[in-house]
Amino acid sequence: MRHGSGYRRFNRTHEHRKAMFANLAGALIEHEQIRTTLPKAKDLRPVVEKLITLAKRGDLHARRLAAAQLKQDAQVSKLFDVLGPRYKTRAGGCVRVLKAGFRYGDMAPMAIVELVDRDPAAKGAGDRARLEAEAEAAEAV
Repeated sequence: MRHGSGYRRFNRTHEHRKAMFANLAGALIEHEQIRTTLPKAKDLRPVVEKLITLAKRGDLHARRLAAAQLKQDAQVSKLFDVLGPRYKTRAGGCVRVLKAGFRYGDMAPMAIVELVDRDPAAKGAGDRARLEAEAEAAEAV
């Protein structure tokens, strides 16, 4: 019998897989576009779709469910304040997976995972803000 064979295991334990998808989903919410391997990207899509569905609901219980799955409060707030209203009228299909060739080291198939109607300025915005804050702190000293 083929019970329990409905998902990819990625040679990881359940806890490691859960943490990996929480980190990937948080990165996708923060940057709105990430690059990962194709199997991980295909399994990440339903995780993020369910989080966006929670954000479209927008109530306190949905926020707590999303906070239990994501790692950082900033990701939860962006999910509910920015992405929830953006996809409120969309009936699904908020995540796009594009094939992006093969990785040089081991020829693993790569993919770009992005949100449909994404904000191009969101990619790397946190890093730019951090670098500007460090530059201002260096000038103040």
